[in-house]
This record gives sequence, structure tokens and C-alpha cells, in this order.
Amino acid sequence: MRRAIALAARGLGTTSPNPVVGCVIVDAAGTVVGEGFHEVAGGPHAEVAALRESGDRARGGTAYVTLEPCAHTGRTGPCAQALVDAGVARVVFAVADPNPQAAGGADVLRAAGVEVSGGLLAAEAALGNEAWLTATRLARPFTTWKYAATLDGRIAAADGTSRWITSGASRADVHALRATVDAVVAGSGTLLADDPHLAVRGDAARPRDRQPLRVVVDTAGRIPAAARVLDTAAPTLLATADDLPPEAAAALAGRVAGRAEILGLPRAADGRGVDLHALNKALFARGVRSVLLEGGPTLAGAYAAAGLVDKVVGYLAPVLLGAGPAALGPAGISSITDALRLTVDEVAAGDRFGGDIRVTARPAPRDSRDGTTPDVRPADGSTPGGNNSAKES
Repeated sequence: MRRAIALAARGLGTTSPNPVVGCVIVDAAGTVVGEGFHEVAGGPHAEVAALRESGDRARGGTAYVTLEPCAHTGRTGPCAQALVDAGVARVVFAVADPNPQAAGGADVLRAAGVEVSGGLLAAEAALGNEAWLTATRLARPFTTWKYAATLDGRIAAADGTSRWITSGASRADVHALRATVDAVVAGSGTLLADDPHLAVRGDAARPRDRQPLRVVVDTAGRIPAAARVLDTAAPTLLATADDLPPEAAAALAGRVAGRAEILGLPRAADGRGVDLHALNKALFARGVRSVLLEGGPTLAGAYAAAGLVDKVVGYLAPVLLGAGPAALGPAGISSITDALRLTVDEVAAGDRFGGDIRVTARPAPRDSRDGTTPDVRPADGSTPGGNNSAKES
């Protein structure tokens, strides 16, 4: 199962709106005869890929799968039936499928006389599939806020200079992180200050059709025609206010014509910025299940205030500035009792980050009624989902 989890991770960034899934098949003697993972939406699922490799040797064997085999027919057939047809005698899965449109594979297998058990390494498998599981349950993308700062929490010096606070190795790691998500989000402030490219480059680079969607939250439609996010490296979506004056809307359309899609959204309740819940809804409808938030402190604060930060990845350089903007802007926190407290998953350093420190954390669990920090590591993964896209798409 641990091997299947590692295989599943190879599909991060290319399977949405489907989950990442890995499968290992062993024959009746316990020898591995087939491996597979879901590589791209619309392509073969992990079980089918593993069955193709194993051939007749799968008969009487055991399939280890990170997610309950689907019982749904979409662009591909149901994996549960494929396992039955191959003569597999036993199926062990890690996490039950929370999507009602695709769930039920375990029942199909049992009805066909296949021995089925679930829950093996469920926590590990769910963590590797946390974006899809969260999106399926909450009907919104899983959002990771990434930032780079000095040890005293500054993202730029007092004069506004910020290149480069962290090392080249840390920046390369960010590109690898970008390659695992469906969309990268930044705000117009960051765009105007730094002119970021937001595409995956370097060793992690991918062809345009597998690049994450670049999303710029540009409420006032200020993006310049020469902005690097308007090039052909990756698709770009501009999220702006739907009440822009006609002249401003026309000018924006003219500047980005043919190079970006414009999405008009209602303003946030406080009138500052767009409604991030509406943005999430629109992204989810486009098949986006994971977002990397790379905006500046204002946008990051707005996401935090809205309860939309699911994970935090901070790159901290061994540098002190003493002045300059902080990594996080106003987030609706006025007292220490209201602080957004995090649980640290990992602290990593060394040559991989060029002397920097990478901290990975997530909001500590809250009352289950809150709904903003779902537990994606259940014993059996059986939390029901909403009316979401099927596993097969």
C-alpha cells in the first residue's frame, strides 16, 4: 500500500477533477506483477493501468489501491468491474470514496465474491489525496498559502526590494510545488510590484496543457498589457469586480484580448476585493481542486479571514530586516484569543533549500460545525460528499 501511495503522488497536478490514485497488484504467491497510477483525467485509472501490466497473473491475486475502486462509468469504465473481470481474489483499499456518484465499488466487488477490506494506511493515503478529498467534501478547492520571508517575518525591505530573500534552491522547490496544483493565485498588488510569471519553470516545467491555471485577483482591472502572466506559457484567468465602470471594463478587455479570460465576480462584503467564496466556486466549476496562493499580504489576509487556508508552506531565510511589510496582512484577528493557530507537519532545512528553512503547517482542527478545516485523514474516509463531479471524468 505504501508503494501505491507513492505511485499516486505521480499524478499530482494532472488528474483534476479526478483524484490521484495508485495501485499495486500481487499474484497469489505475493509477488508484485503490476503497478499503475492515474496519470491524467480521461486516461486509464490506476487499477486498469496495473491490470494491463499484470495480465493473466492478476487472477487469484490481490490489488492494493489507495482509493476505493470506483463503480461509476464516465470517460472510462468502472474499476471495480475491471478487477472482477480480471479474476482478482482480494482487494485492499486505503480510503473509501466520499463521492456518492463514484462510490460503491466495495459492494460491487463483494457481490462478485471478491474479498474486500478498507482502511489500510488510510491516514497516509488521505494526506496524499488531501486536495481532492477536501474539494469533494466542501465543493471548493483545497488552498495552500505559500510565502517566502525573513526570520523576522518580512517579505520585503522598507524600500520595497524583495529579490531575492530566499535562495535559488527554495525557489526551485516552489516550482516543484506549483507543478502539483491546478491553479496558482496572486493579487494585483503582487502583480504590479513584482510582475511574477506564475508558471512552472525549471526542472519541474510542464507543457502548456499541463501548466496550472494562473489566476490574478485584479479587482480594479489594473493589469498592464506587458504583464508576464499574459504570455503563452500557461492559461490565465483575471478575476475582477463585476461592477467595474464600463470604460474600465472595456480598457481591460482591450489590454488582455486573446491572452486571458476575464471573470467578473461580486465584491466582498466589506467592499474590498472580490468575494473569495465566489472565486472558489467558479474555480471548482472549472475543475480546479487545488490552489497555491502566492499573493501578497493583503490577499493572504483575506483568504485567512475567510477561513479558506487549508495549509501553509513558509520558506524562511536566515535574514533579518527589522522593517518592511509582513507576510500576512489583516486577517480579521484582533486578539491573541482569535489567532489562527497551526499544527506543524514538517520543518525541513539543508542543501535542498540552500540554507533556508521550509515549514509546512495547517490550521489546527476546529469544531466540526465550522467546516473550514476538514479532517482529511479519517479511519475509513467515509465522510459523505456533496453533489460534486464524479471520480470518473
